[in-house]
Order: sequence, then structure tokens, then C-alpha cells
Amino acid sequence: MKNTTARNWLELAEQVNQGYEISYDEALEILREPDYRVLDLLSAAFLIRRKYFGTKMKLNMIVNAKSGMCPEDCFYCSQSAISTAPIEKYPLLSKEVIFAGAQEAQRRKAGTYCIVMSGRRPSNREIDQVADAVREIRATSDLKICCCLGFLSPEHASKLADAGVHRYNHNLNTNRENYENICSTHTYSDRLDTVGHVKSAGISPCSGVIFGMGETEEGRVDMAFALKALDADSIPCNFLNPIKGTPLSDRHELTPNTCLKILAMMRFVNPSKEIRIAGGREVNLRHLQPLGLYAANSIFVGDYLTTEGQLPEADWNMIQDLGFEIEESAL
Repeated sequence: MKNTTARNWLELAEQVNQGYEISYDEALEILREPDYRVLDLLSAAFLIRRKYFGTKMKLNMIVNAKSGMCPEDCFYCSQSAISTAPIEKYPLLSKEVIFAGAQEAQRRKAGTYCIVMSGRRPSNREIDQVADAVREIRATSDLKICCCLGFLSPEHASKLADAGVHRYNHNLNTNRENYENICSTHTYSDRLDTVGHVKSAGISPCSGVIFGMGETEEGRVDMAFALKALDADSIPCNFLNPIKGTPLSDRHELTPNTCLKILAMMRFVNPSKEIRIAGGREVNLRHLQPLGLYAANSIFVGDYLTTEGQLPEADWNMIQDLGFEIEESAL
């Protein structure tokens, strides 16, 4: 007879807070809990989140510093070579415009400013231009800078580190077994190489995933443990926003409760790491967005790369209504 005894998730969270590392099967069990137990999962996830981050919320803001014209064929991306999505396309923004974006990030109460470029890898000129902008931002504020510029060589990683880049984002995107189903122009291993170059340069690694791209529940657990093995300091959890004009435009696999269970699982597997609810938050979590913050301690504020987010004021109010507080940088 099947064991119908409900798992005590608070008890397991207490064990995690004392140093226990949950197993693969326990992580899978979180994803397979019935929807009516989501609040039990979130209560337990919050016990872990509170130990490491209290009720502080980190806000990140993105500037799409170079848009479109990417030679890669990532099936989820509106900027890829195979996308027909009607997006704005332009080369790397000037140093002055990137600097102005940092000032806007502070006005939006963000503590981290994310400079993102489309493309396979940056040129020497682009690296120098971004590095110059970073130096100017660092000279005038304590805003943390994250860059996401594509594949990096060890030399480019060192240049960014010397300029004062705190963090570099390079997502794994999906589990290794599913990778060929979302991209054919580079491999999962290629992505691991860039994260390695970033870590070797002394830059904090930011690496996350996109859920809802055909992966299995086991694949979702594989992602969580891959990021744990990678020791990523910041983990963006994206939920696929199916964009018209991309190969995944008709894929709708996620429900709000599924997303909440994923976030709880990510917190249990990576208890001390920054878990950020990233792209697709508004369209997948919908009215349950606030509940996600009991597991995650970070969100993006404002728009994403080519899709809109909700107004900053809505995020500020959501955080305040929960009794949480925003962790800001100083102007």
C-alpha cells in the first residue's frame, strides 16, 4: 500500500538550516506535492530564506545594451537568428546611455544594475566600451554591476574584473539532456566554460535557468543540482514567456502553483544562494507573485530585455505589503 503520510516540510527545512543537504528524491518530492500543499512548502522555504536573508529583498534592473542581431538559434529568444518577433534592434549603446541607465536603476531602488548584450560573444571594442561605462558607474555610486555579454574568453573576463564588474550572468538555461531541444548553435558545455572563466577571474558567478521549455520534473531537479555544483552565487529562475515569432511561442506548460513549487525546491537545494524570480514572473505567477517571495529573495524591477515587466511601484508595494524591505544601494 502506498504511504500517504504527508511530509513535514518545516522539519526538513530545520534540518537544512542545520547543514543537511536534501537528496535528489526529496527535491523531486517537492515538485510532486499536490497544489493544496503549496503553502506548506512555502512556509518551509521561507524558514530557510529567513535564516540567510531575513525579510530583505534585492532588486535588479536590466538595460538591454545591445538588442537583436544574434547569430545563435536559441528557440526561446526573440533576439535569435531564427526569431521573427518584431523587436527593436540596435548596436551597443554609448557609455553615456549605459551610465544613465545606472542612475535610473537607483531611482527604481535597485541594488544591482545588469548590463546585457545580445550576440554570441563580445568584441574587443565592446568589452572596452562596457568596461569604461562600468568604471564611471563605480566611481559615482556603490551600485553593484552585473554583466551578461555572451561567451567570454579568460582575457575578457579579466578585463571586466579589472573594471569593477561584481557579477557575470551566463545561464545554463535548461538541463544537459534537454539542451539540444532548445539550441543547436552551441552546447551546454560551452556555457559551463564561460562560467568557469568568470570564476577564475574572481567575478561572482550568476547562472540560472528557464523553466517550461519541455524539461521533465527530473530535469528541473537536475538544473537545481547543476547550479549547486557550479556554486553560482545568484540564481535567476526564469519561467518561459512564450514570444510570438519564436519556436516556443505555443508552449504553455506552467501554472502559478507549479512555479511556486519550483521556487521552493530551488531554495531547499540552494539554501544560502540568491534566488531571483526573473523573466516570465508576471505572466506565469500572475496573482500569486507575492507568494514567490517567501522562497526567492530577489526580483527584476521594470522591463526585461524585449518584454514588459510591471511598474516599479507595483513591485515596491508588493514587497511592502508582505512586510519585507528593499535592500537598496546608496545614491
